[in-house]
Amino acid sequence: MAIQPIDLQALFSQLHQVGKTQAMLREGQQIQEGLHQQQSQRRLEENIQAVNEAQNMGEEAEKIKDENRGRNTPFAAGSPEEREEEEKEKETIKVLADFIRDPALGRNVDISG
Repeated sequence: MAIQPIDLQALFSQLHQVGKTQAMLREGQQIQEGLHQQQSQRRLEENIQAVNEAQNMGEEAEKIKDENRGRNTPFAAGSPEEREEEEKEKETIKVLADFIRDPALGRNVDISG
């Protein structure tokens, strides 16, 4: 199947449109890559801010929780399950405090190992 001269004339006359189409495809790919990079950067910044906010809220939330424990507010433990959990937590704190206050703790050095 040979190419006839008339076919070449038709191809050469549309050659500038082919070039424009190829250029638009390249530009479209570059724009898509740029948008994808911007979205990735935005997500990364949001993740960084979200982690920092969660880390910074820890102490403040504990202070508020401690302040509301003794009061009869909607935030105070009202159900029996919550009271039971608080009692268990207090017992655990007592056990840990006794362990920390052990007078023999940290005074003996094992040199046999």
